[in-house]
Amino acid sequence: MAKSRPPKRILESYTIKGSDKVIKPGDCVLMRASDTSKPPYVARVEAIEAAGSRGTNVRVRVRWYYRPEESMGGRRPFHGAKEVFLSDHYDVQSADTIEGKCNVHSFRSYTKLDSVNAEDFFCRFEYKSATGSFVPDRIAVFCKCEMPYNPDDLMIQCEECSDWFHPSCIGMTIKDAKKLEHFFCQSCTAENGKMAENSHEATAQSEEKCDKYIEARVSRVESKRRRR
Repeated sequence: MAKSRPPKRILESYTIKGSDKVIKPGDCVLMRASDTSKPPYVARVEAIEAAGSRGTNVRVRVRWYYRPEESMGGRRPFHGAKEVFLSDHYDVQSADTIEGKCNVHSFRSYTKLDSVNAEDFFCRFEYKSATGSFVPDRIAVFCKCEMPYNPDDLMIQCEECSDWFHPSCIGMTIKDAKKLEHFFCQSCTAENGKMAENSHEATAQSEEKCDKYIEARVSRVESKRRRR
């Protein structure tokens, strides 16, 4: 008579091998790629289970995050370097392939980080791996180029219409953009006769404005009328 397999045990947590880091369902992790030339995969742990007579064979059920280059459309200019998409692709992997924990922030939370570490990522889309479609399928766009916001890129805000612009799209260098104390876009300048004013010496006020442009911009995302 064949022996029955021992039942699987659901675990509440697991200590990553070779470290003191503990993971639980809902945590995000970095998982070793079979091709060592590739960066580790990003995944969200859905469940942890132990099998085998001694319960030493620990496996994790995960939901994969895709990097832009792993999606059907590939990486586009507005995708951030640390951007990932939460996919509908589930899998079961050995817990031995977990390299460490990571943090996948919401888009808003990511833009408010004081510093971005190697384990920090952000997600603003869900990705349907079978069709290559995204949820949401439309987000706010900015600038003359009408592209969604890339948090890695500097943008400057028009004081009249409150729209945001890439310096390169308005014929300006990043260095010059950081020196601006006031900025009015071409449309507002033409309508109201206002001119952009350059400052040869960046004041403390202008430096603070540059540092906080992301937070101000994100707060206006939902009020934008133009859509991708």
